Amino acid sequence: MNNRQTFQVFALYALLSLIAGGEVHSQHKPNVIFFLVDDLGQRDLGCYGSQFYETPAIDQLAKEGMLFDNAYSTCHVCSPSRASILTGKYPARTNLTEWLGGRPERDYEKLHHGEKQTSLPDEEITLAETLKRHGYVTANYGKAHLSKDPKTYGFDEAITGWVRSYHHPFGGAYDKTLPAEEGDYYTDKLTDAAIDFIERNKDRPFFVHLEHFSVHDPIQGRKDLVQKYQTKLATLANRSGPDYILEPNPDGKAISGDRLKTIEENDNSKSHQNERVWWVKQKQDNVEFAGMVEATDESLGRIRAKLKELGLDKNTIVIFTSDNGGMAASNQYRGINHPREILNSIFASSNLPFRGAKGWNYEGGIRVPLIVHWPGNIQPASTSHAVVTGTDYYPTLLEMLDLPKLPEQHKDGCSFIPALKAKDYDRGPIFWHFPHYSNHGYQSPNGAVRSGRYKLIEYFENGTIQLFDLENDIGEQNNLAVSQPEIAQKLKRLLHDWREEVDAKMPYPKTATSKPAKGTRVLTPQKRPK
Repeated sequence: MNNRQTFQVFALYALLSLIAGGEVHSQHKPNVIFFLVDDLGQRDLGCYGSQFYETPAIDQLAKEGMLFDNAYSTCHVCSPSRASILTGKYPARTNLTEWLGGRPERDYEKLHHGEKQTSLPDEEITLAETLKRHGYVTANYGKAHLSKDPKTYGFDEAITGWVRSYHHPFGGAYDKTLPAEEGDYYTDKLTDAAIDFIERNKDRPFFVHLEHFSVHDPIQGRKDLVQKYQTKLATLANRSGPDYILEPNPDGKAISGDRLKTIEENDNSKSHQNERVWWVKQKQDNVEFAGMVEATDESLGRIRAKLKELGLDKNTIVIFTSDNGGMAASNQYRGINHPREILNSIFASSNLPFRGAKGWNYEGGIRVPLIVHWPGNIQPASTSHAVVTGTDYYPTLLEMLDLPKLPEQHKDGCSFIPALKAKDYDRGPIFWHFPHYSNHGYQSPNGAVRSGRYKLIEYFENGTIQLFDLENDIGEQNNLAVSQPEIAQKLKRLLHDWREEVDAKMPYPKTATSKPAKGTRVLTPQKRPK
């Protein structure tokens, strides 16, 4: 080997050493992309079994990371769930238990809604604030929905607000904060903003909290993708079974099959309100929604492509999840005697085999997709059956980043690092508390607990309980409360003890002199029972 060759070899060795050293140094502070989709049901993804929606980028993330099939949101609606991710606390503990600003009380409701917070409490130290203190540059894009500017709770940059249309103009704050022009699609432009932030901060550790407004209504797919799914739907054979079913309130009198049939034929809001039944979609065939799902999938693909282009992909943690289950039940009561175009605008998708929808504590409202990509630390294409919930991301991320935990802050969270390492992991029971009436059904306010294979739901009007064995009855059709009273009472006691521990606020009966609780919206004067 001559001197020139020797020098070239030495130079190459030195360069590789510097690169390796830089990688080792940078890995002390991996980047974090928290990809949060709004109203995405677990079964809306190809990797979770959807046969209609196409999600190649999300499916690829699952092939390279770990997919969880027992992941949950802490609430079946958005704001409480989002707050739990950032605080590590259950909604009942922070008293942020409903979406903000909330559903107003109605005259026909028997209970006043429970007292609640109307914004993220000031005293909470969010995940964003903690990462910022440790040198991270932070950004929040999309649907923050905590009634505060994200810059006040730890984000350096924020482009957030409510979407009025996915087709430009998007409405609200976005008309000023999100550069766009005629023909642009909101999900694409929000992705542009996130990519711009990543490019500008490629030399610093960053935390991007990408809270896509998609796939929340208005249900408006990108036009090219809607056309694709119209063609696809036309080629599919008709599937058996009903397109929609009526779901009664389990906390009321049982309704016979004949009576349900009569109500079904008399499809109007008054009769359904009186009987407290709600339509739930049973098939994934909404071409507008399909276009939204695939556009969101493309967003993830574009962001991961940019990370790879910048050489950041092996030093970036990506967490993909949803804030609650899919909107199989309409937002506010809607009947089904409408043309397909109208139905596609008010019923998003089907959550089958799960029961129910967003707004309910059945699995369809709270079980969500979760995929974690942690390069070099997870067995690719692996699946975890571990139960995890929204409070757990805070301590898990701190441990992933080798940062000190804050147990007094994320006190309801458990790090699921053992599950990510394919070790035995049992975080113990998880809880839900919703002392309100939902926009998505006539069910009573209720709470729930899952412990092991069993889940109990307790309703607050009449004290009805339902007990399900999720391992053998994922569709929650067989109520075991009577046949297995010991298990039911054990879980009920567990739920009551937890509510006492976190000081959960409860709904209460309406009387001639009672008044709505603090934080409640009241749009019309309330008629009091005599």
